[in-house]
Amino acid sequence: MQNPIQRFVYTVSHQTYSHLPLLCCAATKTKTMANFNSTRLSSSSVLATESSNKGMIIINRPKALNAINLEMVRKIYKHLKKCEKSKSLMIIKGTGDKAFCAGGDVRALVDAGPTDESKSFFREEYTTNALIGNYKIPYIAIIDGITMGGGVGLSVHGKYRVATDRTLFAMPETAIGLFPDVGGSYFLPRLQGKLGLYLGLTGYRLRGADVFHSGIATHYCDSSKIPELETALLNCPDADDVPELLQKFHTQPEKAFSLQPVLEQINKNFAASSVEGILENLKNDGSEWAKKTLEMLCKMSPTSLKVTYRQLELGSQLSLAQCLIMEYRLAVRHLEPRADFKEGVRALLIDKDQDPKWKPATLAEVTEEHLQWFFNKLPDTEELKFD
Repeated sequence: MQNPIQRFVYTVSHQTYSHLPLLCCAATKTKTMANFNSTRLSSSSVLATESSNKGMIIINRPKALNAINLEMVRKIYKHLKKCEKSKSLMIIKGTGDKAFCAGGDVRALVDAGPTDESKSFFREEYTTNALIGNYKIPYIAIIDGITMGGGVGLSVHGKYRVATDRTLFAMPETAIGLFPDVGGSYFLPRLQGKLGLYLGLTGYRLRGADVFHSGIATHYCDSSKIPELETALLNCPDADDVPELLQKFHTQPEKAFSLQPVLEQINKNFAASSVEGILENLKNDGSEWAKKTLEMLCKMSPTSLKVTYRQLELGSQLSLAQCLIMEYRLAVRHLEPRADFKEGVRALLIDKDQDPKWKPATLAEVTEEHLQWFFNKLPDTEELKFD
């Protein structure tokens, strides 16, 4: 049986209405809002809804785990800009119970190569991330389910991020020859200790309560309560009431932080001044955790590891906008044949042989010249700029 929110999504995705009532969760007696409008922004991939003073974006590609493409980014950005001026709050969520957003359509990007459309995807995605980071009205991301890559960019920079028992959060880019983008260079270094560097280099997956314990989510709510939370937010009389309302639905997770037992080791081993130093520390550590972490890192693109280390080191001293400008340079360079991105996507997502042939194949072969090439400024006409 579909819950009220699911029925609402189904109705909007199959028909166009000028006025829709807000469907209220059966578990509550919250009054129904009248005159709830729905605007269909694409055939089905993005559903943008609005009431007289609330906005909502529903990422609606459940079969693709709500992965985003250029068209979707454009629709999301357009609706965000519109609602920022006319609404009191914005909610963003994904369709279904498997994913908020599993990331960008990287296969399409590598197939296209360094084309204007591929560059436009990164440019417009990062511009959307910057908008979210400076959004003028409360922005609430319901990160229920898989939240990776592009999904992180659509959530982590917002003021409120609600994780659930179904949340699976990761930045797994080094495994495909990329780097933790969408503002990863801004938020990862600002997590406790060396946790962000650990997550960025290893792609370690945080589940459920861990997303809250790490500081990535601001609130934690049982997934069964999400429809009720959404209804309460959409019926919220004043945006000033949002913090209190979110706190009402927030529950302290019963499970402790799964990484708590190794946080001290993470801080110690990942405090090295280079990726090579981190690997050496892990070898000297000798614990079972260190051995598994070392094994994990040795599977990643050596170039991606070095790019990520420098990216986060620089990002710790930059604003979000400055980080995104830097990341755009990195993204454009990763579209080029000499980068590992295409090979990583081939090995893990297309052929799925899990045997990428990284070039260079070792950390020692990643020269300073090769590393710096990724960070070099683009021609002035190609640089990412913000108004």
